[in-house]
Amino acid sequence: MPYYSKLGKIPSKRHIQFRRPDGGLYSEEVFGTEGFTGPTSTLYHIHPPTQVIGWKPLYSTKVEYVEREVMRMRHVKSAPLPPKGDPITGRVVLFGNKDVEMSVCVPVDAMKYHFKNAAADECIFIHFGKGTVFTQFGALKFGPKDYIVIPKGTIYRMDFDAVADGEAEPRFLVIESVNGSHILPPPRYMSKKTAQFLEHAPYCERDLRTPQLPLTFDKKGSYEVRIKSRDFVHGYTYRYHPLDCVGWDGCYYPYCFNIDDFSPIVGKHHMPPPTHQTFEAHNFVICSFCPRPLDFHPLAVVVPYNHSNLDSDEVLYYVEGNYKARRGIEVGSLSLHPQGIAHGPHPGTVEATLGVTHTNELAVMCDTFAPLFPTQAALDLDDLAYPQSWEEEPEAALARLRAAATAAPAAPAAKSNARVATKKQPTKKKSAASKAKSSSTRAASANTW
Repeated sequence: MPYYSKLGKIPSKRHIQFRRPDGGLYSEEVFGTEGFTGPTSTLYHIHPPTQVIGWKPLYSTKVEYVEREVMRMRHVKSAPLPPKGDPITGRVVLFGNKDVEMSVCVPVDAMKYHFKNAAADECIFIHFGKGTVFTQFGALKFGPKDYIVIPKGTIYRMDFDAVADGEAEPRFLVIESVNGSHILPPPRYMSKKTAQFLEHAPYCERDLRTPQLPLTFDKKGSYEVRIKSRDFVHGYTYRYHPLDCVGWDGCYYPYCFNIDDFSPIVGKHHMPPPTHQTFEAHNFVICSFCPRPLDFHPLAVVVPYNHSNLDSDEVLYYVEGNYKARRGIEVGSLSLHPQGIAHGPHPGTVEATLGVTHTNELAVMCDTFAPLFPTQAALDLDDLAYPQSWEEEPEAALARLRAAATAAPAAPAAKSNARVATKKQPTKKKSAASKAKSSSTRAASANTW
């Protein structure tokens, strides 16, 4: 979407005759935004995309938020979410407002239909699992740590590969621009003259994976496309396969970007969150906190300073590694720090991390410029003790951390002896909850510097 691309067969000019092998005309579709003045692609279908033979309302997608009057820090542990539904119906909205919705999905069923979000762009972050997204622009293969940016109006089906032994079940985060805006790279990363990524950008065109073949499915039958619009999902039945394009070109299409290809910007002193920005839409931004060297001033404080971001709420989704400023964080945790309340490192972590040179944290952040509200699903997973986790005096916390660090080295030997005495067991699929438990153990030992 950030730059011009094309795939398949297209005519030499737009809006001219382009004929099929049987002599008939391909059906041209201008797939445009912002009243034909925004990013646009032109697609060529074997059959008119207007040939619909049935439609009906299916179910409401209107989200009910709770505790609108409550302002407090939250820690939602999403790892225990049980698998349910498919990659669309299995989404569980946890936070949102009039601009954005954030959901987590642990799908168990395959999609037996195609889906179109006609109301919002979707930014999907794949935590676990791999597979293929089939769209009218072509196929996108995805895997762990991939962002998949699916612009509004894209018809797609998301297929996960079978889970092998030792792998976690599929799990992903969805950030949806329910205000109808588009999720794009920050304008400051792009040249105003050429739309090329600039040298200071933390990623560029080479990092983006655009749709590839297969592109065309020429089949006649009865094909369901579920369309999300007006807080409802509508079922439409198409006479021909909805992915029947033979070619397209333009600047409006889905793409993948792996978070490991984000090049963090580091500095002599602590760098603020905008240096980690990856995407933005109206009234919210998405950032990537990746493994990186830490600040290199000889007296640097390497964990984030206490801060009051007075204009935005902050949600962090923790992917892996050790987030040094927080205790008790697990794989799949989501923390919410609302505007109006100062937040920062947990007691003792500032002193405990002095001299640390690298971080292995990996997290996705969404900052919103309007207050976020939780759903009942978020409350069901809420760590109610989280707001009180800053109450410990820093000196006492530091003493506790150092005592734990002194005792920590004895643990690996005991674990090693137990492993020798235990018969090797068959490998089993790992759940997100078990991964969260092991990550929490690693974080606890890593935090005791």
